[in-house]
Amino acid sequence: MSDAYPISDATRIKRHPERGSYDRDVVHAILDEALLCHLACSVGQHVIAMPTTFARDGETLYVHGAIANRSLEALVGGAPFSITVTLLDGLVLARSAFHHSMNYRSVVLTGKARIVDDREEKITAMILLVDRFGRDRSRQTRAPYDWELDATKVIAVEIEHASAKTRSGGPIDDPDDMNLPYWAGVVPLQLVAAAPVPDPEAREPHPVPDVPVQLLPRNREE
Repeated sequence: MSDAYPISDATRIKRHPERGSYDRDVVHAILDEALLCHLACSVGQHVIAMPTTFARDGETLYVHGAIANRSLEALVGGAPFSITVTLLDGLVLARSAFHHSMNYRSVVLTGKARIVDDREEKITAMILLVDRFGRDRSRQTRAPYDWELDATKVIAVEIEHASAKTRSGGPIDDPDDMNLPYWAGVVPLQLVAAAPVPDPEAREPHPVPDVPVQLLPRNREE
């Protein structure tokens, strides 16, 4: 398998191509850090962008929803779709309004979607999805009943084309604006988990679960 995804019209980076990458490792790293994706597809006469959790297993992305979910039904029915993920890393404040920006890491991907009918694959997908909420969280919860599995539609998206786009660094002001009397720089942003709040209905105390590693402050990861 190539180290890079093939380029398609849907994933080709036209604006600031120097910020783009089709490298699989770059795409995978962003997907694995993000906790939420937006699935956009054509549903009847409308285009709907649905925010949802997801999990990656190699070149397969799993998403799930209710049996009657219109977007997932359209997806497996062959409707055009794309999935996007964005990690916001900072607000970039420039000396001019025009050059304000954001630092980010993002992915756009397309592929083939199929409904997961195989029971074992469906259970594996649900384990992967639950484990996005915390390390080994699936081992710390009740497994789904059969009726719960039957009420859940799981879709596997086989990634065929994907691109990543990132921006980092400070503002890029025009030379004539460098002496303007306005503050310029970056306001870093980070998603960090606060202290877990136990369910007040809990009948007895239990160990606090580990939050996903990507929610830990970066200086604690190093």
